[in-house]
Amino acid sequence: MSDFFQLVEQRESCRNYDPQKRPTKEQLVRCIQAAQLSPSACNSQPWSFLVINSPEKAAVVAASTQCAGFNKFTDNCPSFIAVCEEDAYLMGDPQHPNQKYAEIDLGIAVAHLCYAAKQQGLSTCIMGAFDKKMLLEGLGITEEKRVRLVLSVGYAANDQLRTKKRKPLEQIMTYID
Repeated sequence: MSDFFQLVEQRESCRNYDPQKRPTKEQLVRCIQAAQLSPSACNSQPWSFLVINSPEKAAVVAASTQCAGFNKFTDNCPSFIAVCEEDAYLMGDPQHPNQKYAEIDLGIAVAHLCYAAKQQGLSTCIMGAFDKKMLLEGLGITEEKRVRLVLSVGYAANDQLRTKKRKPLEQIMTYID
């Protein structure tokens, strides 16, 4: 897929993975490389990534994402990437002291990662609901790690794209000439 808009049109949140097909280490590393190349405020790069590709650890991550009854589909997902926020050490803008640059930067990095996955034939789902304590303990990671998002990564069990329901451009865009 070389056309960016084709990539954007085909990327969707996957909730039905083929549990028999596991992404390769090379594919997952390529996704992280795309995130690594994404822009960030003052080039702070306030991120790190936990790449989970073993069946045993993937089961731990899947269980952690199913808190409050959400994300049951993760039982069939073979791989995950936990997105962590690192210290950015940015001088704050006194005019906007509450601006969360790192959170914005993580969103940009995750978008790059998801498009890199799709370009390689992989599907993803971005999840903000997870049991952090269960996740960190199950992976043997210290409590200091600030996991902000968990992404499921794998091959979709069904290649059929769903119809995207989006607000019309007129509703979301104001064009100022």
